[in-house]
Amino acid sequence: MSAEENSLPFYKRFLIYQKERFPFLAHGLMISAFTFSAVSYSRICREATGFIAWSDFLIGIFATVTLFFLVRIFDEFKDQKEDKEFRSYLPVPRGLVSLKELKVVGWTVAIIQVAVIAFLQLEMLFLYAVVLCYLLLMAVEFFVPTWLKAHHMTYITSHMVIIPLIDIYASGLDWLLDGSEPHWGLVWFFAVSFMNGLVLEFGRKIRTPEKEEEGVTSYTSLYGTKGGTVSWIALMFATMLLAMGASYYAGYGSLSIFVFGGCFLISSLPGWLFLKEPTVKRSKMIEYASAGWTALMYVSLGGIPMIKSLLM
Repeated sequence: MSAEENSLPFYKRFLIYQKERFPFLAHGLMISAFTFSAVSYSRICREATGFIAWSDFLIGIFATVTLFFLVRIFDEFKDQKEDKEFRSYLPVPRGLVSLKELKVVGWTVAIIQVAVIAFLQLEMLFLYAVVLCYLLLMAVEFFVPTWLKAHHMTYITSHMVIIPLIDIYASGLDWLLDGSEPHWGLVWFFAVSFMNGLVLEFGRKIRTPEKEEEGVTSYTSLYGTKGGTVSWIALMFATMLLAMGASYYAGYGSLSIFVFGGCFLISSLPGWLFLKEPTVKRSKMIEYASAGWTALMYVSLGGIPMIKSLLM
């Protein structure tokens, strides 16, 4: 099958690639919700009425989705050695697409991004440049690749910064295009965004011994079954506290404490079950719970309150 699919025209091979590594529909919907929530939270904190112009929002979605897509492409280059050695089933090492082809795609996307933002949202160009510069630093692993890989948590946290940076860009669709200053509450929202990234990262790498992969650092292999799982639960708990802080600045009231507390109790349940009996099924439940938790945090802080206000 590999030789057959590798001989397909590029557009067909790219469709297979995106399906495996960056499914545009699923990721696009998630990133759109992410962007909507960032804009919404900013407007709610500033007590601005209504939503931003939908044309600005659609341009913003294009920018955020393609920025995350560039993160995916940059990772292919950054991880090429390990992927070739340990993960030959992935699209690049198995020859489905080449790094040269992905470089052309990446440059094309970046040029279109710059053109769209420069001509249609010039005020956003500086924030875009900040995100892109950080992404370039990530690509070269901040010029200390050997040291970073020897300090795993520093490696992960330094790369996770890209998520709140894209969030800052998304929020700018509100305050920057409106000629206003960002609200202080956004600091709490960006902190939630950063922690959500860590929850997702840990959640997808809590594994049973038989599912551990050579060359892939899981948090159960790094800290043990108990240490890795408890760390995931602790990250979720810290995110909950930050979300409560963010809700205070948005004026959501004491009800939000019970909402986020309830979300934590439900979302962390797979972790407690995994501690009691580590199974493959329960490790997948942790991964799904991480995604669900992240979505809940974003829609609770920005999406749902904004939709509610627009419908009133």
